[in-house]
Amino acid sequence: MNYSSLPQKIFLALALCIPAGQTAFAAPQPPAFGTDPIIPVSHPYGAAEGAQQAVDAAFQQARQTGRKVLLDFGANWCPDCQILAGVLKRPAIAAWVDQNFVVVALNVDRASGPTDPGERFNNNMDIARKYGVTIKAIPAVLVFTPEGRLLNGDNALVLGNARTLSGQAIVDQLNEWAQHS
Repeated sequence: MNYSSLPQKIFLALALCIPAGQTAFAAPQPPAFGTDPIIPVSHPYGAAEGAQQAVDAAFQQARQTGRKVLLDFGANWCPDCQILAGVLKRPAIAAWVDQNFVVVALNVDRASGPTDPGERFNNNMDIARKYGVTIKAIPAVLVFTPEGRLLNGDNALVLGNARTLSGQAIVDQLNEWAQHS
């Protein structure tokens, strides 16, 4: 075969550099979590106030950067929320997450004042309802395109038992969501 033209040589060079089954523009693969234990974050959520403004800012940033928006609904008393935050805060994982998502940790802890009997969380539920999601357990993670299309409405609770998952299983789920378009 004669590859004398410059475009053919460039195409051949690029084809040889890309591993089989991948494209030149594939999202970066997440780092391996490793075998170290997950260190829970004791206070992963800030105040409940200002949540809608944080979500609005996240979507604006996502539209500018092309990243997805990840809304993490949880409470500081929730052990699974603390484990999830521990995975997200691990330095190598945090860098990868930051490349792929604009993350907003939303405190849903019980609002002061009258509540329904047994209600453990009720703050910022309006944000989830805005996207057609009713949160019944935490942590709940919603992932959106920069334009606001919900990508994981059917499996928002998949990380809800974070204590039973390995760090790598959590990262793998995040990677699955990162690959959606």
